[in-house]
Amino acid sequence: MTLTALGLLVLGVLLAEPASRALAAAHWPARDPVGALLVWQAVGLAGGLALLGSGVVYGLSPLGPTLPVAASGAFDALAVGEVPRALTLVHFIALLAALALALRLLWVLAAVAVRTVRARRRHRDLLDLLGTPWPAVPGAHVLDHPIPVAYCLPGLRSRLVLSAGVLDVLDPPAVQAVLAHERAHLRERHDLVVLPFVAWGATAPFIRGMVCAQLAVATLIEMRADDVAASSVTPHELTGALRTMGGAAPAAALSSFTDGLNDRLGRITAPPPPLPPAVRVLVRLVAAALVALPTALLLCP
Repeated sequence: MTLTALGLLVLGVLLAEPASRALAAAHWPARDPVGALLVWQAVGLAGGLALLGSGVVYGLSPLGPTLPVAASGAFDALAVGEVPRALTLVHFIALLAALALALRLLWVLAAVAVRTVRARRRHRDLLDLLGTPWPAVPGAHVLDHPIPVAYCLPGLRSRLVLSAGVLDVLDPPAVQAVLAHERAHLRERHDLVVLPFVAWGATAPFIRGMVCAQLAVATLIEMRADDVAASSVTPHELTGALRTMGGAAPAAALSSFTDGLNDRLGRITAPPPPLPPAVRVLVRLVAAALVALPTALLLCP
């Protein structure tokens, strides 16, 4: 099991740093944002499993040939009030390190989720007071503000928010493009896609790969929403709407129309060719394999 623990540690480090940096710098994700988001989620999950699992596997390695057997032996010993004598100080340190990392990640994830939910609840309350419901679009609120800005507030009581400036300066097709963009965020729950990467970045901000992952995922969800909007309007109408949206979304919102704007405009006006179907399937298989690898190392002999 010692070699398994070492392999998991190497895999976790590779996914957290060089693999994340390379994926963030790659050009192919712009040709398949959905597949790239699946790969990013697989990288995050596999990296977390590998890093946490390496400490657990090494810590319990003296108790059995596989993690399930060793964990069963440890629980049996603890059930009768005994500490497994085969474990040395080094093994206990490995277990404590894995526990500390897990608690840190869960704490940051919970703190980010609670803070985000509270901010969105306060913002929804303000919208109910200051915004005007738009009868033509259920769930949409219009703010009396001249600067064009649009965003969405995900959650159980989701909101689409547009300023009066949007309706003043954009023609109806462009407004529909804006609404389609934001609806894509809500329908595909992009807030839940981003949340784990925000937690990873806050857990270890000194690891550049994790910060790159957070930024890359944020850009990809905007590209995905652009693709949805582009299916209902012309590229000229969509790029015009994007250029007009000069206001920044509040912190409680999921995203802003201005995130990575130059790259997105170029992608809309001169869209890259989509990945061939076989490559798209391969991307999804790679995502599944990334999750399966640390899982197999943890459970198999």
